[in-house]
Amino acid sequence: MLVLNDLYDYGLKIYQSSTNFKFSLDSLLLAEFVETTKKTHNLLDLCSGNAPLPLILAQKTKLNITGIEIQSEIYNLAQKSIEYNHFENQITMLNINALDTPHYFPGNNFDIITCNPPFFKTTSHSLINQTNSKALARHELSITLEDIFKVTSKLLKEHGAFYLVHRPERLTEILTLAPKYHLEAKKIEFIYSNLEKDAIMVLFKFVKFGSPSVKVASKVINRETKTYQNIFKK
Repeated sequence: MLVLNDLYDYGLKIYQSSTNFKFSLDSLLLAEFVETTKKTHNLLDLCSGNAPLPLILAQKTKLNITGIEIQSEIYNLAQKSIEYNHFENQITMLNINALDTPHYFPGNNFDIITCNPPFFKTTSHSLINQTNSKALARHELSITLEDIFKVTSKLLKEHGAFYLVHRPERLTEILTLAPKYHLEAKKIEFIYSNLEKDAIMVLFKFVKFGSPSVKVASKVINRETKTYQNIFKK
């Protein structure tokens, strides 16, 4: 069933499937984590889903935004939301596998690349959701973590920024893969629901051919958090 929901407190509307797919907190936090300047023009969002990040950043900036979503039904939701919020001139969606994105753009093309990818590896022991749209969104069935770094490295401009949200349990793998593709970690932010518990999420900012220095911070996100807008601003 198709529903039209508020995109949290951003004054935007987003189309969702009540049975198959809904945007998550991950995308909201990733959108807030992105930093832009007057020299930032082109942003690519890999694994866009129904486009919560493009919608938020289109409202906050004048960026030219391209979103990539492999699932046609989720891509259609994104298109409807873009049209409803009148961002057709700012956001372009492509219904392709993120792996194929380099076939559509020249290398070193984007100032910023963002990604809220499938979090879980697939193995012979993986418990895969039987609803295909959820399985593709959550498990590395169509693209792997290394694929994402490879595509990002090809398309990101020199000294451009890559913003990634992921699970803390894959921290070692992420920090091993990044330098392999010339991406240097510059900021890491751990997200907690409670400081007495383990982190539930981690956000990264990488810079292509960046210098080797990194800042590490943390935020507590819980039921008392009233808004996510500007949550990372000092």
